[in-house]
Amino acid sequence: MVPVRLTGPRLAVREYHHTEEEVDALHALFGDPEVTRHLPFGPSGREDCADQIELYLEEAMAEERDTYRLAVTRIADAEEPGDATPIGQAALTLDGHGAADLGCVLARGSWGRGYAGETVGLLGDFAFGTLGLHRLTARTAAANPAPGRVLTRLGFRPEGRPRSDGSDTYLFTLLAEEWPGPAARVEGG
Repeated sequence: MVPVRLTGPRLAVREYHHTEEEVDALHALFGDPEVTRHLPFGPSGREDCADQIELYLEEAMAEERDTYRLAVTRIADAEEPGDATPIGQAALTLDGHGAADLGCVLARGSWGRGYAGETVGLLGDFAFGTLGLHRLTARTAAANPAPGRVLTRLGFRPEGRPRSDGSDTYLFTLLAEEWPGPAARVEGG
């Protein structure tokens, strides 16, 4: 496994650690009904979160990795980003054809600070740069317009509402040639 470590001005995105602190942080995120309100699953128990981190680490060890579920941390929270407590989760799920689904979930206390935009920016750099992908997709809940604004500011284009997935979501896409890159990113989100 080659560990993923992405660093922005205020945030770091890294692999999870299977520690009590990381399980507690994931449970604080996915156990919060307000955070999961617009996700395709309800609040998770602590034991489920421990199992999830174990799965994330197994996925990271895959010979041909196709799933990246990563911890989002604030750089200012520790001298070393690997020691900072996660405040969110970033995800890329590759489809095997040069594209990936992107996701980002942040703890309620982190909303409205521009962290979503920075996280998606780091994932975009990783996807289009390191992984050499040509397309990213992201889905947002129709009832939650804030993520769509973040995606739009970063160059994603709305493609409509998928009719076949049984959820009320919007689909956004971005091609590699449309990616503004790290220098062109805007604050916000």
